Amino acid sequence: MNPIRRVAALTMLAALLSPAGVAFSQDRPDDHHDDHHDNHAYVHHDEWKKGYKMHNEDWNRGERVDYHQYHLHEPPHGYEWREVDGNYVLAAVATGVIASVVVASATH
Repeated sequence: MNPIRRVAALTMLAALLSPAGVAFSQDRPDDHHDDHHDNHAYVHHDEWKKGYKMHNEDWNRGERVDYHQYHLHEPPHGYEWREVDGNYVLAAVATGVIASVVVASATH
């Protein structure tokens, strides 16, 4: 290996192994990601019943689902299905008031 390539390779290796090199590959504290929460794992929620207003944080972490794909009934105008904590929740988009809840594993 010629001297220039050797220096370049050692410089790159030193940068990768230094604490600064390790730090740039990690998430910064302000880059919060909830990677440990599995939104598809079933969690029973006694309060999630017809007429209950879902908390915004629950609704917002839910993923919109295609009701055809999961054999759910068509949502009325202004409502949508979301998968939250292993449940399919049909709620009003504007208010978060629940119309229906189905355990997701029951429809797969």
